[in-house]
Amino acid sequence: MSDHADGLQVLILAGGLSHERDVSIRSGRRVAEALRDQGLGVHVHDVDGELLGYLREARPDVVWPILHGAIGEDGAIRDLLGITGVSCVGTNAAGSRVAWSKPIAKSTVARAGLATPQSVTLPQELFRELGAKAVLRAILDRLGLPLVVKPATGGSALGVTRVIEKHQLPHAMVSCFAYGDTALIEQEAIGTELGISVVDLGDGPRALPPVEVSTVDGPYDYDARYNPGRSEYFVPARLSPAHLRAAEDAAVRAHVALGLRHLSRTDLIVDDAGTPWFLEVNTAPGMTETSLFPLAAQATGRPLGALYAAIVQAAASDYSRA
Repeated sequence: MSDHADGLQVLILAGGLSHERDVSIRSGRRVAEALRDQGLGVHVHDVDGELLGYLREARPDVVWPILHGAIGEDGAIRDLLGITGVSCVGTNAAGSRVAWSKPIAKSTVARAGLATPQSVTLPQELFRELGAKAVLRAILDRLGLPLVVKPATGGSALGVTRVIEKHQLPHAMVSCFAYGDTALIEQEAIGTELGISVVDLGDGPRALPPVEVSTVDGPYDYDARYNPGRSEYFVPARLSPAHLRAAEDAAVRAHVALGLRHLSRTDLIVDDAGTPWFLEVNTAPGMTETSLFPLAAQATGRPLGALYAAIVQAAASDYSRA
C-alpha cells in the first residue's frame, strides 16, 4: 500500500458528548495536523446538528471518526456514515458493536483461543432485585480477590476500580455504575501491562511495537493516561522476544476474530509464564501526546503522518472496491 494519499479530502469527526469528549478533541487535532503535514486537505467537525448538512455539501473522500464513548464506538455513527455513502476509516458498524461490549469481545476472543480473565457481567437492576450484599458475596465466593470492576462499555479507565480487599467491592460497584448500567467484574491478571496497536493497510493486519505501561503512583486511570508525568512508557516493552511475539500474535488474532479493520489497540497483561491475557480492545484508540497508538507508531521509525495518510488511503481503497 502506497503512502500517497495526495488530493484526498478528509473529514475528522472529533468531540461528541461522552465523558471522553476532551480526549477526542485532542486526538482529532493531532491527527489533523499530521495529515496536513502530508499535504492532505483536512477539516475537523464535531458531531452536531450541522454534520449531515456538511457531509452532503462537502462530500469528503474519507471520514475518520475519532470519537469515544457510546455514539463514537458502538457502531451508531458508522451506521449513519454508511447510509450517507462516504468512505470511513476504521471498523464497520457490526464489528464496532461487538468490540464495544467488553463481555462480548472477551467471549469472542476466548472462542478464538485467547486467554482472558474469568469474569461475570451483571446489570445494576440485579443488585436491586436480589440484594447487593447477596450478589457481592456470590461474586467473591466465585472469583475471589483481587478483582477489577469496570463498566461493560466505555474507555479511558473511567469507572474502573481495582479491588484487593472485600470491603472495597461495594464502592467499586458504585463507581462503575456511575458510567454505565452493567458491570464487568473480572479476576485481576497479574503481570506486565501492554497496549498493542494493530494496523492493516491492505496487506493484512500487523502489530506495531508493544507499549509497556508503568504508572508512577496508583493505577493506570484516566488521569494517568492523559496527564504527562503519571505514567512511564517503554517501547518496545521490556519482555523477552518470545513473550513479545506471543503478545503481538494475540493482538493480531483479536483484531481478526472481532472483525476489525484498519486500526485497533488491544490491552493485555502478560504474566510471568509469558501468557498474554486479553482485557479489551479499542476500535478508536486515542491519538493524544500520551496515547499508546502514536507512541507505538513512532517507535517504527516511520513518520506518524505517513502512517495516518496510509490508513486514510486504505479506507479510500476499501470503499472503491466495495
